[in-house]
Amino acid sequence: MACAAFPPFMDGGGPISALMLARMLAGEGHVLRVVNVADEEALEQADGFEVRRIRPPNVYWNYRRPRPTWKKIAWHLLENGNPRAFTAMRREIADFRPDVLLTDSIENINVASWAAARSLGVPVAHTLRSAFLMCWRGVMQKADGRNCDGQCASCWLTSLGKRHFTRYVDGLCGESREVIERHVSAGYFPNAVSRRIPGAIDPVPGAVAREFPQDRPLRVGFISVHTPFKGLQVLAAAAAQIGPDRPVEYVVAGTSPDGSDASALTQGFPPDRTRFLGWTDPAAFFPQIDLLVFPSIGREAFGRVAIEAFAHGVPVLGSDLGGIAETVIPNHNGFVFPVGDVASLAGLIGQVAGDGALFERLSQGALASAEPYYRPQIAAAYTQFLETAVEHAAARAGGVREQVAS
Repeated sequence: MACAAFPPFMDGGGPISALMLARMLAGEGHVLRVVNVADEEALEQADGFEVRRIRPPNVYWNYRRPRPTWKKIAWHLLENGNPRAFTAMRREIADFRPDVLLTDSIENINVASWAAARSLGVPVAHTLRSAFLMCWRGVMQKADGRNCDGQCASCWLTSLGKRHFTRYVDGLCGESREVIERHVSAGYFPNAVSRRIPGAIDPVPGAVAREFPQDRPLRVGFISVHTPFKGLQVLAAAAAQIGPDRPVEYVVAGTSPDGSDASALTQGFPPDRTRFLGWTDPAAFFPQIDLLVFPSIGREAFGRVAIEAFAHGVPVLGSDLGGIAETVIPNHNGFVFPVGDVASLAGLIGQVAGDGALFERLSQGALASAEPYYRPQIAAAYTQFLETAVEHAAARAGGVREQVAS
C-alpha cells in the first residue's frame, strides 16, 4: 500500500484515513507494507504491518509549506509522471512482491507507481480522496473560491500525464459516488472497475444519543483546518446573523495549515460566546459540542468529520455538495443547506436550537447512521474490492493475450 502521507505526519483527514485503512487490511489478515515519503529512509513496524519511508522522488514532499514559484511548477510537472518515482516504487514493489498495489491518494508517491506495478505484472487499485488528479489545486475551485463545474483548460492541460497513467489502474475506490463519477466522466480510469467504499470509524465507547441541553446554550462546533475551502467564514457570518437572541455558543477547533493568521475567516463570531481551541483531537472535541457544522464551500471527496460526529451522537449541518451531501440525511442525522448560504445555515442553527425534540431525534439518527461506517463492515468491503480488482486485472491480461494470439 502506497500513500501520500502517513502518521506521524498529520495534515488533516488523509493520513488518519490511510492509517485506518492499513489497520483494517492488517486486521483482515493481509500481509501489508505501507510505503510513503519522508525526510529520511526508514523501515518501521506499526500495528502489525511494515511502514517503509522513502526519500521524496519529487523536488519536495511536504506541499503544505510555502515554496518558491519555480519549485511549485517543477513539483506539479513531475506529478504527471516522475521517472525517479517509477524507479523508486518499482524497486519497492519488486522487493515486497505484493499480490496487488493499493495506492491511497497519489501525491508524491506519483502516478508513475501504477506503471511501475504494471511493468512487474502486479495489479493496481486506487482510492480517491481528492480531486488532485484533475485539478492542480486539488479542490476544483477558482482562486476566488468559485467551484468549477468541470475541468478547466489549465487543469486539463496540467493533468494530461495523470489521466494517461490512470489506464494502468484495475480497481477504483472512492469514498463517495460523486468523486468516482467526477473522474470517470472526465475520461479517467478507463479500464478500472469502481466501487464506493466510505471511510471507516470505530464505535465510541459509551456513546448515547444526546439530550437537549436545558441549563445552557446549544453548543455549535466546527473542526477542520482554517481555510476558505472549509467554509469557516460561512459559519462565522451565520453566527453574526443569528445574534444574541438565540441561546447558542460556538466551539471552533483547528488552525490554519501553515500557521498564518486566519482571523479574517473568524470575523462575526461573538467573542463572549465563542471558544477557539486550536488543534484538538476529535475524540476530545466532540464531547464539548451538541451540533457540528460542516460548511465546506467546495466538493469534499468524503468528509470523515461528519461520520466521526455521528459516532458521538452529534447531528451535522452540512453543505449540499460532494461527499457531504451523500452522508448527511436531511431530517434524520442533520440537515444540508445550499453551499455558502449564510441565511439558510443561520436558520437551521436557530431551528435546532429552538426545538429540543428535533435535536434529540437528530441525535438518535446520527448515532444510528454511524453503524454502517464501523471498521468491520468497511474492512470486509475493501477485501472484496481488492479481490475484484485482482480478478479484473487477470481478465484484462487474458484479453490482451487472446488479442495477441489472434
